Amino acid sequence: MASSRAHSLHRRPSPRKGSLPRGSVGRRPRAARGEPHPPARTPPDPALHDLVALSRALFGAPDEVEILRLAMDHIAAAGPYSAEAGYLQVGGDLVPSPRNGQTHASAVDRRVRELAGQDGDVAFPGRRWGWALGLRGPAGLHGYLVVTSRSRPTGAELALLALLVRHTAAALSAACAHRRQSEDARELCRLREERTALQEQLISVMAELAYERAVHAVMADVAASDDGEDSVTRALHRLTGLPALVEDRFGRLRSWSGPSRPAPYPEPNPVRRDEMLHAVACQTGPVRIKDRLITLIRPHGEILGVLALVDAQDEADEHTVLALEHAAASLAAKLTHVRDLAEVELRLHRELADDLLSGTDASSAYARSEAVGHDLHRVHYIVVVRWSNRTADDLFARTVSRAAAAVGMRSLLTRRADHVVLITDDRPHTRALYEELARETGTRSGTIGVSAPCDSVNDIPRRYEEARRALEVRRHCRDRYGTSFFDELGLYRILGPGSDYRELETFVQEWLGQLIDYDSRHHATLVETLSRYFDCGGNYDETADSLAIHRSTLRYRLQRIRDISGNDLANVEDRLNLQVATRVWRIVLGGPG
Repeated sequence: MASSRAHSLHRRPSPRKGSLPRGSVGRRPRAARGEPHPPARTPPDPALHDLVALSRALFGAPDEVEILRLAMDHIAAAGPYSAEAGYLQVGGDLVPSPRNGQTHASAVDRRVRELAGQDGDVAFPGRRWGWALGLRGPAGLHGYLVVTSRSRPTGAELALLALLVRHTAAALSAACAHRRQSEDARELCRLREERTALQEQLISVMAELAYERAVHAVMADVAASDDGEDSVTRALHRLTGLPALVEDRFGRLRSWSGPSRPAPYPEPNPVRRDEMLHAVACQTGPVRIKDRLITLIRPHGEILGVLALVDAQDEADEHTVLALEHAAASLAAKLTHVRDLAEVELRLHRELADDLLSGTDASSAYARSEAVGHDLHRVHYIVVVRWSNRTADDLFARTVSRAAAAVGMRSLLTRRADHVVLITDDRPHTRALYEELARETGTRSGTIGVSAPCDSVNDIPRRYEEARRALEVRRHCRDRYGTSFFDELGLYRILGPGSDYRELETFVQEWLGQLIDYDSRHHATLVETLSRYFDCGGNYDETADSLAIHRSTLRYRLQRIRDISGNDLANVEDRLNLQVATRVWRIVLGGPG
């Protein structure tokens, strides 16, 4: 009974539309009561292997035609089947595959169209079983696969066939989606091209009618305003739609208008910067370098800055160049005005600094410093800067001024033949100014000398000599580059040319001052004891005998010397400075007394 039901499936429609006949999807017909289940035929393992390989090939096929061809050519991977015909849904119509046979083609074609998207049996001469299988996906019907067999397939063979059909339909869905995506991308590209063409036409019309006049009007307003570089970049960004920026001569950002501002802004490379400026200066008009359209601001030959547009998509045209050139002219006027003011201020500062270094009337100096906005009533230091590869000209003086301002030094500045001088109102940091100048100049081959603190305007000339002494001492050391402070030179303060009696007194006071004051108040002889101790080479017995005191008394006095002065006689540097100080105290200054 079950057998007769299975045999009749190829002659009558399936009781359920859109699927293989009952029993053909891997589920057997239910047996009659008491009738045993017929044994199922298990497909061999090679069939599964071939089906997996076919599935991979289907999903790797380039288009729907190739997917259908692969399914028809390899239908035998699912069982004893033959692919009699295949169809693809194209533009709402079923298009036969080129691999369809010509025999009975019209009858098969007619039957497939009668199914109207549903699965159904197909009569084919010489075949006991035939079926038209719809290849469906989420978007609907993709086509048909007409399959026949000389024998009635088993449940397992029908299950494999259903699996092959599902994989073929899934591959067709993926290929269809990919094709549509490609078509959409091409359409989007076409629309973008059309939009670009329309934009270019619009820009051309605007340029012909009013662009140049608008640029003139905008830049005239910018030039007449009191705003700085920001007004220029804002106007240029509005006119071109591109990010606009201003850099100083050294590549540091001064103004940016528009999106995509780098944060932080890239640190300039001095060598590459000079090469870029030279390359732009050798050409006429704006120059493209990578993604930027650059023009130099140099009203009188000297480069004051750089104006640029960021044009990563290469969108700039003749109108963009026109706006950039007009903006450069407005910016040149503003930067020239700023430069003139800076030069006047620098000249006033320099004249005051020159007079302070050579010696001037205190009341006049205070009045002039107040006029230029500098407070001379504070404790000051004199800083001397020398760089081996830089001439001490106005350009280097401005570099030093900019570096000092960057590290927070408020100062008056002037220059000499081979160095720049700063009169600053606070003790410089040990390395900050040097590191900033090394960054500005691109080299570390520089030396800085710093004086002792200066409490009076009248002391500035002497402190200037101290700063020079500190610089010269550092230049003749093994580590010649860096910063040296005069009050840290120790013995070197009284060595070399230029040392005078006052410096000797200062040196002795620094190292022996507390001991001298103690001796004076308590009528003691600690300085004399220390001097004899050094004269005797640190020998306790000889020192005690020369002073006519007991050895324990000497040990007590030396401990008092350590406690009062804060110096360690076991430290080589302290011991040397103390010994030199006692010699100067006794021989040069006439101590004791």
